[in-house]
Amino acid sequence: MFLLSLCLLLVACGFRNRRNDLRIWEPLEPGSAALSSALLQSTGHPLRSGNRVTLLRNGEVFDAIEDEIARAESHVHVVIYIWQPGAPSDRILRALGNRRRGVACRVLVDPFQSQRFDEVALRLSALGCEWRISRPIEGALRRLDVRTMLARNHRKIVIRDGRSGITGGFGIWRSWLGDGRTPEAWRDTAARVEGPAVREMQLAFSQNWQEAGGNWLPGSAFPELSAAGASEAAFIASSPGVTISEAVRLTAVTVAAARERLWITNSYFIPSTALVDMLVRKAREGVDVRILVPGRHMDMAPVHAAQRSTYQRLLEAGVRIWEYEVSMLHAKTMVVDGELAVVGSINLDPVSMQSADEGAIVIWDRAFTRQLAGDFERDLRHSREIMREGWSQRGLLDRFPDVWPAIIGPFL
Repeated sequence: MFLLSLCLLLVACGFRNRRNDLRIWEPLEPGSAALSSALLQSTGHPLRSGNRVTLLRNGEVFDAIEDEIARAESHVHVVIYIWQPGAPSDRILRALGNRRRGVACRVLVDPFQSQRFDEVALRLSALGCEWRISRPIEGALRRLDVRTMLARNHRKIVIRDGRSGITGGFGIWRSWLGDGRTPEAWRDTAARVEGPAVREMQLAFSQNWQEAGGNWLPGSAFPELSAAGASEAAFIASSPGVTISEAVRLTAVTVAAARERLWITNSYFIPSTALVDMLVRKAREGVDVRILVPGRHMDMAPVHAAQRSTYQRLLEAGVRIWEYEVSMLHAKTMVVDGELAVVGSINLDPVSMQSADEGAIVIWDRAFTRQLAGDFERDLRHSREIMREGWSQRGLLDRFPDVWPAIIGPFL
């Protein structure tokens, strides 16, 4: 499965600049109203007031999921890209087994990276949970249907009673245990959302559930949501399209909003030419553009090489780049100026941006953004900065792994 994942990503890299892409040159006016208008026009989802958003770091996500299950009165919905047997799975299954009587449980799992999920499925059935597989891959493999194989459901969403939701980069597997500071404990970020923005998370689950053969959700799954906090937020769901996906639109709007600071953490950083163009322009306009990506613990070495092939132009424009050195960096977040933050499942690679189902929560909240910025700065202490001078002076053998994606891309 690892080799298949790698081959599909390499195929996508070969086509990463051949599809329509989006550049937004005009900066947004300051304030949440301008951002909300831009999100509405680009994605159809404006910011909504009255949300409470809590930052979840690394293994804290499992504590939050257990808590949501314990609090559930109507239902628990899960859509996940990776669910494998192990300690985290046992925790979630135990919590589901202890849920209140009458609480419905619906689980949707992508099969691509969920090895041995059949063992989990047996236990879910025994607990009275309805489960389904999102986009089975066996038929696509037999037909060599690359488009279907790339169209993974990469979302990570847990919803309780239609009132609270969790999203981010996590999977239900041991890699997400710990504090992100040792090789076996991946560094990741998630967010817990309460309030009106949860309706869009529920809608994303509902559409995926129907596609997998599930029934309509009951009306109680979409309750009237009163204010839960002071944050403005919007959940943006992205699905594959023939032109520009919501993931591309959301990313472009977020970059366009930056006037002083744009700090990006991303686990698979293979940006399109259009996105690089926007980052370069922001840096040359004086925006503090910083990018934090995986380093020596990257889980797919050829992807690391493709990532590094983008560094030279960014560095020359004044973008600062760090590689996280103590574990695999799996977070997908953005910090913009002092009040805007994004947390979700969207990787800045061709598969995630154009071929997979994804999702992210956009948060307008000074306190939350300050927390996420603090995490970014702490992560830099465990990272190595890529310096422009040293990078441009490397020898030929050192440079080759960074340019091979551009060499092979036209032939894929």
